Amino acid sequence: MRIDRADVIVTSPGRNFVTLKITTSDGVTGFGDATLNGRELAVASYLRDHVAPLLIGRDAHRIEDTWQYLYRGGYWRRGPVTMAAIAAVDTALWDIKAKAAGMPLYQLLGGESRERCQVYGHASGRELPELFDSIRAHLDLGFTAVRVQTGVPGLPSVYGVASSSAAGDGGGRYDYEPARRSARPAEETWDTRAYLRHVPSVFEAVRNEFGPDLALLHDAHHRLTPIQAARLGRSLEPYDLFWLEDVTPAENQEALRLVRSRTTTPLAIGEVFNTIWDYQTLISEQLIDYVRSPVTHAGGITGVRRIMDYAAMYQIKSGMHGPTDVSPVGMSAAVHLGIALHNFGIQEYMLHDERTNAVFGPTVEFAEGGLRPSQEPGLGINFDEQLAEKYPYEPAYLPTNRLLDGTVHDW
Repeated sequence: MRIDRADVIVTSPGRNFVTLKITTSDGVTGFGDATLNGRELAVASYLRDHVAPLLIGRDAHRIEDTWQYLYRGGYWRRGPVTMAAIAAVDTALWDIKAKAAGMPLYQLLGGESRERCQVYGHASGRELPELFDSIRAHLDLGFTAVRVQTGVPGLPSVYGVASSSAAGDGGGRYDYEPARRSARPAEETWDTRAYLRHVPSVFEAVRNEFGPDLALLHDAHHRLTPIQAARLGRSLEPYDLFWLEDVTPAENQEALRLVRSRTTTPLAIGEVFNTIWDYQTLISEQLIDYVRSPVTHAGGITGVRRIMDYAAMYQIKSGMHGPTDVSPVGMSAAVHLGIALHNFGIQEYMLHDERTNAVFGPTVEFAEGGLRPSQEPGLGINFDEQLAEKYPYEPAYLPTNRLLDGTVHDW
């Protein structure tokens, strides 16, 4: 099975996506997700201009060899653009291999380790009544775990809070992701002291309202120093969080030693990491509990499985990133991998726009608080190229962040 074509498709059914379609000489097609939110065209160019020409004529079954060829052969290694492009190729080749075998992809990864992958949804509100309504709505949908994000007194908008005034197009409610269609990113303001004072009281109220069984998660979104992160983790210990995510910029891996030594709140790190080498200290010193890298940004199924095999040595589990800028292709790949991994932990799950689902035709099934892949051969994606052409790319960006004195801050 030789690779005959490699087509890069950029489409925007509700938001921007970059999809790689590989076609073999005998007509088998495979799809990979290469979406990098706010930098989509950089990956599209990398694929179209530098990777696709190298794939033509290669044996589609040689997945590991192709992965190493693209990673080591390019000389300029790692980084989100390179690894998203490699991820798209890798995922598309796994899709092809599974279709050629006539079985769902997870069967080639070792078969099922569980009945379904538990997922968490995203509840938010500017104030407690709005937050409680959002949590109840997720419970009604069948979620058994929710990420809780809250407004902060004195701040007009906060990442992850759907009804913040700066969110979405035209200031309306966005439910899952604050990318805005605009020529420049929106700017938000941040006050760490106000946040640290407010958040523990929110989780106290949530626990009092919803009881001890609901799994609660929270994302600090890289905004804290190590000592601030340690303080937050300790202050949230009475409320038994499933995890506390991205408490401090994780490029400084040694900083997690301080956080780990001062709190028993479980820590999830890594949605901005791209390779196993980014995790070396965090995993070997057991400074985290959950790996956050998604298939789309960390070298595909091959790349993430390598990370998770390493993590398994230290009883660290998966918690793969799953925002709506990971397309249904990337989500399907995550579910196939998650259902097979022994050390699966939980999967982030944001509901895609109806237009997105119409273009990609995903077949994953949500029930009883979890996802499972369909029995279709391959990934279970039924991509509609003609419909995709009706949604051209539009510039869209995540916000930037400044402190109250105007200093650019981590977002």
